[in-house]
Parts: sequence; C-alpha cells; structure tokens
Amino acid sequence: MKKSGHRPDYVFISCIFILVVFGLIMLSSASSDLSKIKFNNTYYYLKHQIIFGLSLGLVGFLIAFFTHYRFWQKFSLILLLFSIFLLILVFIPSLGFSHSGAKRWLDLGIVSIQPAEFLKFTFIVYLAAWLNSKDEKGIKRRTSLFSGYLPFLIISGLVGLLIILQPSTSTVAIIMAAGLVVYFVSGARLSFVFGTILLGLTALILVISITPYRFARIETYFKFFFNTESINYEDDAYHLNKALISIGSGGLTGVGFGNSVAKFKSLPEPISDSIFAVIAEELGFIGSIFLISVFILLFIKGIIIAKNSRDYFAKLTVIGFISIIAIQTFIHIAANSGILPLTGVPLPFISYGGTALAIFLTMSGVIVNISKYTHD
Repeated sequence: MKKSGHRPDYVFISCIFILVVFGLIMLSSASSDLSKIKFNNTYYYLKHQIIFGLSLGLVGFLIAFFTHYRFWQKFSLILLLFSIFLLILVFIPSLGFSHSGAKRWLDLGIVSIQPAEFLKFTFIVYLAAWLNSKDEKGIKRRTSLFSGYLPFLIISGLVGLLIILQPSTSTVAIIMAAGLVVYFVSGARLSFVFGTILLGLTALILVISITPYRFARIETYFKFFFNTESINYEDDAYHLNKALISIGSGGLTGVGFGNSVAKFKSLPEPISDSIFAVIAEELGFIGSIFLISVFILLFIKGIIIAKNSRDYFAKLTVIGFISIIAIQTFIHIAANSGILPLTGVPLPFISYGGTALAIFLTMSGVIVNISKYTHD
C-alpha cells in the first residue's frame, strides 16, 4: 500500500469542530444551575469537561491523526485485552465506584474514567483487524464458522457480559450493534449475521425479563402510547414526560439560550442523558435540525471515507467508529423524543463526560488519518 497520503477530509474535521464547540456551549447552559447548586461554581461542569475531556481528547485526536492507521491494527489485541482488564477492575470495591446504582467508573484519584468507553474504540479496532486476517489454513475469518463466526460470538459475549453486569444495557446494545455492522460489511455470510441478530434479541429479551427495572421501562414505554390512562406521570413516566414537555416547549425557535426552565426545575440528567431535550427547549426546532444535520453530514462523510479506503482494515474501522457514533446519537435523540424506551445514553460530542469525549475525538483522529490515504 502506498504510504504517502493526500489532504485529509476537511469537511469531516469541520463537522467534528462544530459538534465539539456546540457541545461546550450547550453544556455551559445545561449545567449552569446544577453547577451553582452543587459546587457554588456556575462553570464547574464546563471546566471539568474542558480539562478532562477536551484537552485529553485533542491529544488523542492529534496522536491518531499523525499516526498511520495500520499502527492500531498491529496492537489491536493488546488494546482489547487492556480494555477488558479495566472493565474487570470496575468490580473491585477499592477501585470502582457507583453512581445511580451503576458500577461503571474507575476512581483514579483526581479523575474518574469509564472503561466501557475505551471498549468502544478497542473492540472495533480489534474486530476490524481480526476480520481482515486469515486463519492458519488460509481461510478468511469473516466467512469461516469455526475460526471466524464462533470466536466472534465468544468475544462479543464476554464483552457484553462484563458490561451488562455494571449494568449498562444501552452500552452493550451500541457496541454489539456496531460490531454486527462491521461483521456484515466485512462480507460475512448472511446466515451468520441473521443468526447473531436472533441470538442478540433473545439475550436482550431474557435480560429485560429477569430485571424488574428494565422490564418496567419497556412496560412504561408501551403504556405511554397504548394505555395512557394507567400511567403515573410523576413516577413511571416522569423522565420521558419531562423530556417531551421540554422539547415541546421550544417550539420553532426555542425559549432562548440559557432560558430553559426544565433543566433547573424538573428534567433529570440535563447535562447528559437529557441534553437534547434542553437543546430543543432553548434553540427550538431550528436548533435541533441544525444539530441533527451536522451529525448526518458527519455520518455521510464517514461512509464516503470508508467506501474509498484502500484496504479492508481501514474500511471496517471507519464503518465501526461511524456506527458507534450514529447508533448512540439515534438512541439518545429517539429516547428523549419518545421514539424508543428511555435509556441512559449520552449524546456524542455534546453530553457531559470526559472519557466519552476523549474517546470520540480519538476515533475521529483515526478516521481523519484514514481519509488521507483514500482513493482520490
């Protein structure tokens, strides 16, 4: 493969820049009241996001941008094993800590990290490298049952189990769905793909059925549309109801930047899981469409970069990263809008969360590096 590259995709870079700046601006608004109440500092969450999210993310972006993407292929297994090791550390009482009943963070003293976010990067890179290889008999893994499909299920099952135990159903769904997209695009047999979908749905239904709080969310979702008389809006459907009220309150042009009432009085998780509702309330339909349009342009450019990539590893890596961002974006907006059952999924590049922002920027750096080596 030719090592010399051309100019990177500046449209893709511009989309990332717009999303990050937009995210910081909206976080400053969504978090101002909460920051003042909790820390007596209006910009506490914004400063924290800049120091531990943006700064580390820019370092990750620049390293990924100036490092040839084949580097990640060589060290994909080591990176995946390290991520799994971090996931296991979460369950050690002296290292992991809980928030809202979920054990998803590692306490490193001055900063906490979320290992599942690292896995979004390493799982995709490993999967792309692995599906691009052949077994000892020279058979392509993506078409082989024993050296391809079964190991894919085992690795995915292990990763999924560790995350579901935290618990974080939505994160499992995002990573597994993106992994399945990569597996499908690699040229895997359709029987393997449909078999994986069937197994995934079966596992999801089983997990939901044996955990009351997950079952309650699904039940509330269907009640909201088909049996509204039985809903207690101050209990079961409180979060969804307040999100929909916030979005509806924005109208066409919004109530104005910083003027959201819901973020202070009633809306749960306004800086993370519900930040789209705050955006829709303050900037209205026009602001929401602008944000969604930038995301759509980002996805389209990512697909074009993948299509024009010179090798399978690059193509599958870009497809995987774009799928992670696209699926997570869709789930966040759809859950806040009542299209999907409400679940705790932050909005990429926008919501509060230093680890997530750093990982998404690092993913973007890899994609931009790959864009330098695409076919003209």
